[in-house]
Amino acid sequence: MGCDFSKPVSCCCFSGESQLVHEAHSAENEDKGEVNDVPSFREFSIDQLRVATSGFAVENIVSEHAEKAPNVVYKGTLENQRPLAVKRFNRNAWPDSRQFMEEARAVGLLRNQRLANLLGCCCDGDERLLVAEFMPNETLAKHLFHWETQPMKWAMRLRVALYLAQALEYCTSKGRLLYHDLNAYRILFDDEGNPRLSCFGLMKNSRDGKSYSTNLAFTPPEYMRTGRITHESVMYSFGTLLLDLLSGKHIPPSHALDLIRDRNLQMLTDSCLEGQFSNDDGTELVRLASRCLQYEPRERPNPKSLVTALIPLQKETEVPSHELMGIKHGGQPMPLSPLGEACLRMDLTAIHAILEKLGYKDDEGAATELSFQVWTNQMQDTLNSKKKADVSFRHKDFKAAIECYSQFIDVGTMVSPTVYARRSLSHLMSDVPQEALNDAVQAQVISPVWHIASYLQAASLFVLRRENEAHIALKEGSILEEKKKT
Repeated sequence: MGCDFSKPVSCCCFSGESQLVHEAHSAENEDKGEVNDVPSFREFSIDQLRVATSGFAVENIVSEHAEKAPNVVYKGTLENQRPLAVKRFNRNAWPDSRQFMEEARAVGLLRNQRLANLLGCCCDGDERLLVAEFMPNETLAKHLFHWETQPMKWAMRLRVALYLAQALEYCTSKGRLLYHDLNAYRILFDDEGNPRLSCFGLMKNSRDGKSYSTNLAFTPPEYMRTGRITHESVMYSFGTLLLDLLSGKHIPPSHALDLIRDRNLQMLTDSCLEGQFSNDDGTELVRLASRCLQYEPRERPNPKSLVTALIPLQKETEVPSHELMGIKHGGQPMPLSPLGEACLRMDLTAIHAILEKLGYKDDEGAATELSFQVWTNQMQDTLNSKKKADVSFRHKDFKAAIECYSQFIDVGTMVSPTVYARRSLSHLMSDVPQEALNDAVQAQVISPVWHIASYLQAASLFVLRRENEAHIALKEGSILEEKKKT
């Protein structure tokens, strides 16, 4: 999830369902928009999430403005290759563990295609973490304010407004009336390019039983008086988002309302949208924003009336979101490298040839580390084990390679992702795919952005007949390899 996104440990991989220590029932799927392919809410251990995020590695941070954020969001991956967004709260947040668990379980019952849904949580000592679906295509703030290739089209901006209103309507129907810190960083884009509302904002911030917000983009008038937010405050924030969509800028509501009163809509409208919409459509969106920004909370609309008003405004409804956004469709296969193709074909001989040719080039720092070791007989024996293993690997004596690489690993003095990769392939060649998968996961724990670790996981999963997971790992390997090239 990505989700209010600002952006090495030696552990075993997950063993699946048996390691999940809690499961709650998901909500009934009777409402339109509810989804049933999202796993039920679960409670994770801190060790599981530490492995999933490669030890909460810095390179896995996906939060916007992470250096200032009190709570950090990481990208993580489970053994089944499902990507996660893991929000790790500041140590001072949520001192009451019971309240945290109650809130997390309540939000975890929600399941809707307009949300980046909450998959689980962790409450371990003073650790408080939330686990949500990961959204790979950035935030609304990125696409609206900091776009690189093309500005967001008018039809897509209207779709964002509608989907956001539908998300809030669903949450309201389930009794979740409050949404904290609603802003352009809370709206994320999924594989298909569809906008979704981060579930993280549904978690109550409270003291003395009253709800507060911590990072309001623009403050509703009633918040200035009471220091609390209400469901009408959420509508005020929705109005500021409508202004963002219309202007492509972060305009203060007071300034926007002055422009509206003066009928100076041209100053309010993004110049990139010229010719994309009629005056009537622009006027209607401004009217909706004005209603949301009313000084008196009771005069603001509710989510259901917003949905009703936004549906007739929709344009190009037959065009998929990823086309409107100009992003690669999640379902389009990426061209595979020779290694990726070999994994897809399960051509272990070709994989062996590629790994043998690569050698230890990707073991960053491993060669220089040796000079700092204390040269003892044990160290010499360890290095000899690795040399024997490499010779056995080259000559395709994989049982001997496994034995010698294991001797090197068991000493634990040096850590090498390449050694784990070579032992992983040796396990595959010896028809023990689960051990191969374990080694491939361990290689990724050591080197989180190493594409070969993902590729070997794919090969192992193909042998284990876990094809859906294998294809996800293959895609991840392709993405990492492409990033390395560029």
